[in-house]
Amino acid sequence: MIRGTRIPPSLTTKHFSLQLPKRHIKSSFRCFSALNPALKTTLDKVVTSNKVVLFMKGNKDFPQCGFSNTVVQILKSLDVPFETLDILENELLRQALKEYSNWPTFPQLYIDGEFFGGCDITVVYADDTVIFEVFSTLTVNFKTSIVMGLMGIQV
Repeated sequence: MIRGTRIPPSLTTKHFSLQLPKRHIKSSFRCFSALNPALKTTLDKVVTSNKVVLFMKGNKDFPQCGFSNTVVQILKSLDVPFETLDILENELLRQALKEYSNWPTFPQLYIDGEFFGGCDITVVYADDTVIFEVFSTLTVNFKTSIVMGLMGIQV
């Protein structure tokens, strides 16, 4: 409010019909959980039905953000078969996944039914032997030369 100006009585909150008396306002509220039991069961089935699942913005052919694109490129360079689900298509799914994984951002990578991490973790492990071991234990077909190259081994 600018000093010296006066708000006309017609614009003050006491004149709005939606104003509730203080006795009707409760001091506590319930938090909404997007992850209901049915959706949790569905997510369990999705992440266990494929060896590698990426929840991302967009899809593997048309990523909608740089972080999603980075993970897609890493998986493609390793020749890892993976499925993607576009979280931009369903806001409830997007919120539920944050609770399901206890991870607030996207993309979210699941390997063999377990949450692996987001873009930052995938990038770190792409330069390490850990991702080689993870994918080789899944018996996923990948290009050995690229994986060895990421690990710094001359082929």
